[in-house]
Amino acid sequence: MIETRKQRWIDLYEKKERRGAVILIGQNYGPRPLPYPENKSKRAEYSLNVYNRQMESLEYTDDDLIPFVSPYTGTEVFAAAFGCGVSYPANDMPFALPCVHSSKEAAKLKVPNPSDSPPVALIFEIAEKLRAAAPEAMMQLPDIQSPLDIAALIWNKEDFFAAMYEDPEAVLDLVAMTEQFLCDFLDLWYARYGVEFIAHHPDYYMPRGVTFSEDEVGAISPEMFYRFSLGSLNRLADRYGFSGMHCCADSLHQWENFKAIKNLRLINLNLTHTPENFNQAYEYFENVCPQMHSARISDELWERDGSNMRVVISDWANDKHEAREKSKRLREKYCGL
Repeated sequence: MIETRKQRWIDLYEKKERRGAVILIGQNYGPRPLPYPENKSKRAEYSLNVYNRQMESLEYTDDDLIPFVSPYTGTEVFAAAFGCGVSYPANDMPFALPCVHSSKEAAKLKVPNPSDSPPVALIFEIAEKLRAAAPEAMMQLPDIQSPLDIAALIWNKEDFFAAMYEDPEAVLDLVAMTEQFLCDFLDLWYARYGVEFIAHHPDYYMPRGVTFSEDEVGAISPEMFYRFSLGSLNRLADRYGFSGMHCCADSLHQWENFKAIKNLRLINLNLTHTPENFNQAYEYFENVCPQMHSARISDELWERDGSNMRVVISDWANDKHEAREKSKRLREKYCGL
């Protein structure tokens, strides 16, 4: 059954000549412990409970979820590996505190070794517990920020954005360092846990490649995205084969650049405006790659003659009965082609 679901994802990615859809039904797995170091045992226990629940759902939900385990993190891990402090606010996600405030300070940084980095070592410690408890389970990637986004966490943002104009080479040097660190980490991760994985956000299956969040693009121009980010994303895509992108920024002005990201297998945009924004995105990226946005595609667009849209349709269920009924209804509507 899991192999059948994997093949549906692969077909969605590869069959560009016709429209297609896969279905994901989310369920409530209870409160998740915050990804603080002292919660490492609770994080592993929670992930294993979710995995067991997902395995049970295979028997009653006809969707395309691939059950997985997750050493879930915040956005702070890779910046912390470069020396940033981390804030752990009460009842909220951790975040990195910048450790660089100038080009001179940025030049003193060195690319850390992921094997020797305590923040990264904690991820591997949790992942090893999960692998030992569920050796057959798919692993979810930690929260992977783009090289540009990691650099913007390391370098105080006010100074970072100013340096894009005043000392662009220093910014490019730091982005190159964060790119190298990501490659070193991912090489180690894939060697241990295999090249197929579940993306950090949303929970979609990838047979190989790299997935990332690209959020700073909302605050910079298309020219800056082209200069400071696109090259690193395309090198990652070349290195690992496929790429998948999440963006929660207001990114309409970057959409043309997004089309230039190599080997893009899925794009996820958090569009918080009007239905017209979603329709615009579905049409704009129709011939680029499958899409999974925070609103369902409109019937008008989906049923349009000649539609080539490939989409992930997601919904939420409160119990087994609702999961069964919703998955059946959505599969009949979107997958009966």
